[in-house]
Amino acid sequence: MHKTENSLKVVADTSIIINGQLVDSVKSGSLHDCEIILPQAVFDELQSQASQKKEQGFVGLEEIKKLQDLSDEFSLIISLKGDHPTTDDIRLASSGRIDTLIKDVAKQNSAILYTSDNVQHLAAQAEGIESVLVRPNHTERLEFLRYFDSQTMSVHLKEGLHPVAKKGMPGSFSLKSLGEKSLSQKYLESISSEILEAASVSGSGTIEMSLPGASVVQYGDYRIAMTRPPFSECLEITIVHPIAKLSLDDYSISESLMERFSDAAKGVLISGPPGSGKSTLASGLANFYNSLGKIVKTFESPRDLQVDPGITQYTKLAGSFENTADILLLVRPDYTIFDEVRRREDFQTFSDLRLAGVGMVGVVHASAPLDAIQRFIGKIELGMIPNVLDTVVFVEAGKIGKVYDLSLRVKVPTGMTESDLARPVIEIRDFEDNTLEHEIYTFGEENVIVPVSGPTQKTGMEKLAEDKIREIFQRYDSAVKVEAISANSVRVMVDEHRIAPIIGRGGSNITSIEKSLGIHIDVVARDSNDFTAQGDLPFTFSESKTSLMLAVGREYSSMYADICVGERHVTSVRIGRKGQIKIPKRSEASRHLADIASSKSDIHVSLRGS
Repeated sequence: MHKTENSLKVVADTSIIINGQLVDSVKSGSLHDCEIILPQAVFDELQSQASQKKEQGFVGLEEIKKLQDLSDEFSLIISLKGDHPTTDDIRLASSGRIDTLIKDVAKQNSAILYTSDNVQHLAAQAEGIESVLVRPNHTERLEFLRYFDSQTMSVHLKEGLHPVAKKGMPGSFSLKSLGEKSLSQKYLESISSEILEAASVSGSGTIEMSLPGASVVQYGDYRIAMTRPPFSECLEITIVHPIAKLSLDDYSISESLMERFSDAAKGVLISGPPGSGKSTLASGLANFYNSLGKIVKTFESPRDLQVDPGITQYTKLAGSFENTADILLLVRPDYTIFDEVRRREDFQTFSDLRLAGVGMVGVVHASAPLDAIQRFIGKIELGMIPNVLDTVVFVEAGKIGKVYDLSLRVKVPTGMTESDLARPVIEIRDFEDNTLEHEIYTFGEENVIVPVSGPTQKTGMEKLAEDKIREIFQRYDSAVKVEAISANSVRVMVDEHRIAPIIGRGGSNITSIEKSLGIHIDVVARDSNDFTAQGDLPFTFSESKTSLMLAVGREYSSMYADICVGERHVTSVRIGRKGQIKIPKRSEASRHLADIASSKSDIHVSLRGS
C-alpha cells in the first residue's frame, strides 16, 4: 500500500522489539497502515549481540523477521534509518549513547517513539518528542511448562535428543524420558526466545547472566540455564524447579540442635552432594530466622531460594559478591544466607562478613561432612576457622545427617603426651553426643586433619608418622621405613650411608627436624631384609606422557607399597585413591626402573609391613 508523507511514523527502540510488544501491538491492530522505522543503531546492536551468541540478539532479530512477515497483512512499511553507531557510541552504550541515537531518529523523522523503557520514554518527552510507553503484558503459558508436573525436579532439553526429566524428591529421584521425538534446533530456539521475552516483560523474571554462549534466567521459581556454541557443542536448555518448600518443622531436628539454631549458631555451613536438598534446608532456615523477627538477606547467583517476602535476595553487584558485601554491611542484617560458596573470593567474603558480626549460613557442595570444613583450609587462617564456622550440617537425601560442632583449644593433640607439644587445636565433635572425632592442627609446616576416634583408627601420632615423617626422610633415602615406638617417638630406618647426613654436624640437622615435628626420632641402619616381599600384588602397567602407572586395585588405596626389581628395592610410595601407583618419569625411581628392569615381570609390588 502506498503511504503519503502524512502517514503515521513509528520509531521502535530496542526494548519494545526484544520483549515482543511491538509485534503484539501490530497483531492486536493497535499499529497498522503506518511506517515502522528501525534505527540503524538498534539493528546493529541486535546483530552484534547475536554474533556474540547472546540470546537477546537472536530474540530481537527474530522479532524483526516477524514484523516483516506481518507487513503486508497490516499495511506496514518497515525501514532502516539513521547512522551506524561509532566505536565511541558502542563504548558508551551503557551511559545512554545508543538511546540518544534512537531519539535522534524519531526527531529527524517527526515520528512517534514506541518504547517499553520508562527512562527512555521520559527523556523523549523532556526533549519534546512524542512517545508511547507500552507496558509489558505477558500472560501466555510458556512452552517449557508442559514438561513439568508436581514430581519434576528438572527438565533437560538438548538439540538432537529426546527430552528427559529428573522426577522424585531430593536424594531419591530417577531420570525419565518425556517422549521419543528428538528436539530440533528451531524448536529449542523458539523456547529460548520465549523465555527471554517473558523474563524481559514479566516482573517475576530476570536475566541473571548473559555471556557469549550462555544465559541464566530466573523465571518465578524456575532456574533456566541456556547454552549454545561455542560454549556447548549444541543448543541445550536446562530448567530446574524446586518441588518442596520445607520449614524446619518438616525435618527431624533434635531439641538441642533447634536451640543451637535459635540462640548460639552464628556461622552455619550446610553441605552435601548435588541434589541432596541443601538449598531447601537453607531456605527453611532463612524463613525460620525471619519468623523470629530477624533481618535476613541472601547472597545468590542466580536468585532461586524459596524464601518469604520479608527476605531480600541479593545477587552479585558489578560482578562480585565483595561489592554486595559492602552494601550488606550498610543495611545491618542479623543473618545472611550465602547460597553456593564456591570460589576463593566467596570463602573470603563469607569469612569477612562473619568476622564483622553478621550471622552467616553458607551452602557448599561436599561428598562428606569433613570435606566442607577442608574447603576453608588454605583460604583463611587455620586459627580463624572456629570463629567463622561453629556448626556444620551435612544433608543427605533431603534429611539432616551428620552435624559437627567446631571449637578452638590450646592443648596437646590426641595421641601425644608431652606438655611441650601443646598447640592450638581445632576440635571437631559430633554435635549430638559431643564425641571428639577429628582434630585440625599444624604439624611441621602443614595443616593436618587427624581422626581421633573409632576402633579402627590409629592415634594421631601414628597417622602422621605414616605420612609426614616418611615424606621428610624420603629426601635422604627413598626406601626409608618409619615405625611408631610410642605416642611421641618414632624410629626411622635408612641406609647406613645416609645416617650421617640426616644427623648432621653435632646433631644439628636431626635436632631441627625433631623441633619442627615436635617428636623424638631415633635414626638407625636399615636391615637389608626389611624389604623382603610379603606377597606380590598383581598389577597392570601403563604409561602416560609424564608418568609410569601401576594399577593394583582400589582396595589398596591409601596404603604404602614397596616396589622392587628382583631383590633390589627401588622406592616406597603411597597408593592413590583409585588404586594406582604413579611414578613421575623425571623421578629417580623411574630412572632406576628403566635401568634395571627389562620387562614387567621383573617388577614386584608388595604392601609395606606394619
